[in-house]
Amino acid sequence: MPNNRNRINPGSRVLLHLSMTLEDGTEVISTYEDEPLSFTLGDGVMEASLESLLLGLNTGDEQSWEVIGNEVYGPIDDDNLQWMDRETFSDQMKLRVDQIIGFTTSNGEEIAGRIVEIEPTQIQLDFNHPLSGKTFFFKTTILDVDPPE
Repeated sequence: MPNNRNRINPGSRVLLHLSMTLEDGTEVISTYEDEPLSFTLGDGVMEASLESLLLGLNTGDEQSWEVIGNEVYGPIDDDNLQWMDRETFSDQMKLRVDQIIGFTTSNGEEIAGRIVEIEPTQIQLDFNHPLSGKTFFFKTTILDVDPPE
């Protein structure tokens, strides 16, 4: 029987490996070949709906879920498609469709935009979350759990 001390609860400190893989097998992110992720459940490091999948898991558990991106990151919003003047980008910057470019908003928030279309004077960017509108597989291996303080 698992030790309740090692069960994930709200506020638990969790050390885990995770991966997100699209239906076609494309790996979006993985820590399995790198350092594991360490965070406190509820601290905002991970989306709340993904955190909720971890509740009740114990050290040593491996789990995989099929996740609908719209349920985690929201549906695709056409208002997040924006045209920007080509002159906004450096002439030395080689732009291509599907390229991800980082931007800083006026309030200092970092956001990513994906190039959708390139015209001679304008570039269309998609600021929707890259997993919105997609189904993906979320896999975790729980390495360690510390109880909430």
